[in-house]
Amino acid sequence: MRRRLLLACLALLALAVAAPRAAMAREYAAVFSFGDSLSDTGNLCVDGIPDYLATARSPYGMTYFGYPTGRVSDGRVVIDFIGRQRTHALSRSRARVRAGADEPCLSVCRLHEWGAAQELGLPLLPPSKAKNATFHRGANFAITGATALGMDFFEEHGLARAVWSSGSLHTQIGWFRDMKPSICSSPQECRELFRRSLFVVGEFGGNDYGSTIFSFRPLEEVHALVPHVVGAIARGVEELIAEGAVDLVVPGLLPTGCFPMFLSTFSDKPAAAYGPRSGCVKELNTLSWVHNAALQRKVEELRARHPAVRIVYADYYTPAIQFILHAEEYGMLKQMPRACCGAAGVGEYNFNLTSKCGEAGAYACQDPSNHWSWDGAHLTEAAYGHIAKGWLYGPFADPPILHP
Repeated sequence: MRRRLLLACLALLALAVAAPRAAMAREYAAVFSFGDSLSDTGNLCVDGIPDYLATARSPYGMTYFGYPTGRVSDGRVVIDFIGRQRTHALSRSRARVRAGADEPCLSVCRLHEWGAAQELGLPLLPPSKAKNATFHRGANFAITGATALGMDFFEEHGLARAVWSSGSLHTQIGWFRDMKPSICSSPQECRELFRRSLFVVGEFGGNDYGSTIFSFRPLEEVHALVPHVVGAIARGVEELIAEGAVDLVVPGLLPTGCFPMFLSTFSDKPAAAYGPRSGCVKELNTLSWVHNAALQRKVEELRARHPAVRIVYADYYTPAIQFILHAEEYGMLKQMPRACCGAAGVGEYNFNLTSKCGEAGAYACQDPSNHWSWDGAHLTEAAYGHIAKGWLYGPFADPPILHP
């Protein structure tokens, strides 16, 4: 009996040793995030709220925080849900100290509250530009308006006037490197921390393409950007691998042609230009699909080049399409693409460029949880939550973050 018990224990130990690190993803020491407005948690407004920034006004943040936080949603974004999953076990004991208390609201637009949130060890990833935060358990470098490509590229290609970039992927990685002395005391300590961390690289590309589209450049010219954008993302991933990252998530694009902002802007197209079931602009969704296919091929190349590194491809496109075609399965209204927060404009999309969410004349729907589109260009907390779950456990990631 003892011999059999010993053999069983040894077998279990062997399985534990052989299991990929991904199976123990709940024990990541930190999360580092890079991206644009889909994952910005306040970096754009950390130094004050620009007059033009409607996303830092009510009703942004209404669902979870009760006030704007710099997140371009009614509440949390994907990285918040991933960070929450990562730190759940670590923060559970601290939560017992305040048993029965709700999580206090975190706001970068109200920076004085951030210190209290850090003291409680709450699972919300701090924006990297926050002045009174600590980053030993990770940081979010994402910023609204970010691009994959640097402004030098757009200048060289005569697109500088078409694109506004608050910080390219390369720039954000520079911010990450600048932060290293504050989170680890030596190169060896940094590499050990990064080896046990999760890196989320994106989404990137939406602003590279979107700015060019809104300049009414020919779509062939926009398609020509795809290899450059995908190449910039790949170079960013390899820069992080060189820093010691071994677990990375690389998200693709959302279906651009399904968003009310684009639908209302390009509303003069013939009926055949729209998906019969989705109502989305087919040629814009094709652009997203082409980008995602190229990015997945690049991920495969990176995996082959770095066999000791785990790279997850995370899918934004499929769940967003499902929110439209199978809305009821996600507790959402069955309707053509429509913004929860906006104002009447062209078509039935509840989007108006002269009265966007956060501006005079715009209003929020009564229940954002039954909408997938928040402001016509970004998602609701409910949609982000469904996507995060699909990234963590499948089926919207290859492989799922929390599985081998």
